[in-house]
Amino acid sequence: PELGRRFAERKRCADPECSMLMCRGKAMRDFKGPDCRFVNFKKGEAVYVYYKLIGKSTELWAGSVGSDFGYFPKDLLEINHNYSNEELELPTDETDFVCF
Repeated sequence: PELGRRFAERKRCADPECSMLMCRGKAMRDFKGPDCRFVNFKKGEAVYVYYKLIGKSTELWAGSVGSDFGYFPKDLLEINHNYSNEELELPTDETDFVCF
């Protein structure tokens, strides 16, 4: 399915720059994203969450696995550590949805 350029208009972050970790989890199964905006991982790998999309695409979170960063379905993550209970609601930026 075509996801469009912008997956969501808003996101929840732990800080205004969305640079602080929100939580960490363990991948419950392998995931291979449809394009370079997604992060791929294998079952059992640690996934670090930096922000959560809200609105149109509540099922996608953004995080990292090793040095790779991207989106993934939140349902594939079993949260095992929360770094912050702060959640700021911020607008997404066009740069949130580009490939680097």
